Amino acid sequence: MRILVAKVGLDGHDRGAKIIATSLRDAGMEVIYTGLRQTPEMVVSAALQEDVDAIGVSILSGAHMTVFPKIAKLMKESGLDDVLLTGGGIIPDDDMTALQNMGVGQLFPPGTTTKTIVSYINEWVSVNRQF
Repeated sequence: MRILVAKVGLDGHDRGAKIIATSLRDAGMEVIYTGLRQTPEMVVSAALQEDVDAIGVSILSGAHMTVFPKIAKLMKESGLDDVLLTGGGIIPDDDMTALQNMGVGQLFPPGTTTKTIVSYINEWVSVNRQF
């Protein structure tokens, strides 16, 4: 399973993203970490190039209602309909619900266990990615 972990925009806090990336790797997933200050276009391009099963976006800047819809739109335009878009960070519950209603996968607030995130990705990919 290949997972792309990304930090979009000017948010320079990547400790959480690195912890998640390490946990996913330790769970047996191949992880591609894009680093800081990515654009939605860069994230989707990397996802296409790396043939990933899921994209995880860490966002603490408050731009989640811009970033997630933009990535989702670019994914759809690029034919990545069967790739999970998930993530986490400081996202109010109402915004999480709105994003999930737009097709974004489950979003994880600070304090979520890495086991919960690994389990969710494993389950989603096994059900939705058919090879």
